[in-house]
Amino acid sequence: MIRRQFLLGAAATVAFAVTHPAFAADTIKVGLVLPMSGPFSQYGQQMQNGIKLFMKEHGDTVAGKKIELVIKDDGGIAPDRARRAVQDLIVRDKVDILAGFTFTASALAAAPMAKEAEKAMIVMNASSSGITEASPYMIRIGQTLPQITEPAGRYAGEQGFKTIYTVVADITAGHDAEAAFIRGLKSTGGEVAGSLRVPAQNPDFAPFVQRIKDAKPNAVFAWLPPGEAAINFIKEFNQRGLAAEGIVMLGTGDLTDELTITQTGDAGLGVVTTGHYSMAHKSAKNEAFVKAYLADYPNEKWPNFLSVSAYDGMAVLYHGLEKTKGDASGPVITEALKGEKIESPRGPIEIDAKNRDIVQTIYVRKVEKVDGRFANVEFHEFPESRDSAAAK
Repeated sequence: MIRRQFLLGAAATVAFAVTHPAFAADTIKVGLVLPMSGPFSQYGQQMQNGIKLFMKEHGDTVAGKKIELVIKDDGGIAPDRARRAVQDLIVRDKVDILAGFTFTASALAAAPMAKEAEKAMIVMNASSSGITEASPYMIRIGQTLPQITEPAGRYAGEQGFKTIYTVVADITAGHDAEAAFIRGLKSTGGEVAGSLRVPAQNPDFAPFVQRIKDAKPNAVFAWLPPGEAAINFIKEFNQRGLAAEGIVMLGTGDLTDELTITQTGDAGLGVVTTGHYSMAHKSAKNEAFVKAYLADYPNEKWPNFLSVSAYDGMAVLYHGLEKTKGDASGPVITEALKGEKIESPRGPIEIDAKNRDIVQTIYVRKVEKVDGRFANVEFHEFPESRDSAAAK
């Protein structure tokens, strides 16, 4: 009963907050939900860096309103903790806008409260298909797994690989990636020889990689969270001799993000991935972004897709507030951002006017050494890519 009364009280407080328009205040509070501790803390740090870099370049005032950040740590893949963080942000901190959300579990945990309180949610990374349906005020600016993964399947089929194994983390995003890759592969006449699912945290890859080696496929598609899991898989793949036997490793950009390939070293050379951002992307805007990032965060080595998505999330937020003349209320700013287009360090991006999801170019890249550094070098692209699964 006590818990029920607490939740009812919290809901009442949220409802009360809705009746007070955000544009009446001189400060707009942005509540950020990021993994700042635990095994995924590096993700949160990259995103925080991107956010702070944008605000350094563009100031902390937009449409006459000062932007104040309130950061809450969700610890990674922990929906209950994310739910508590969002409740605190809405009820206690009285934020006007929610942002961040590295993982789908966190975004979906937050969505009902954001919907009830009519708070805009800028999802900077959570990538499972169709999550913007969970709240009419949710806008995704990062990526979707089907969007970046189905092209990998099409590419694999076009290369004529006859037998392919898939290896994915056993979480919602991994399942999405597996389904999208297979869908893309089958669209070009290819077939999957076998599928493996591994724990998302601290997996022992040895038995899985050995099973793949024994099957002798032409290629392996992998979707694993960037960081330790991706690093260990790439190293195990090479140590057990799969690369030496000519088995090609394919994946999404998560597998070879900039932080990962600095640690895999030569073992990562030749890995082909599809993704929406590479530090090696050739454009004046990206060159300026990378230069500024490295100047501010020299110990971080270089930015990756997380810092870019967070940077772009703030760009979209500022554009929205400029359009609404500082009105941060969920219904108003969400409507203003439908169809919004901006030029990002990753290339042109757009918010789909129908489902508030990201539209962007997906690049096919290969890990190469460029000027002594490992980089994802782009060699093909799929422009104006959407969430293919949500469109079906």
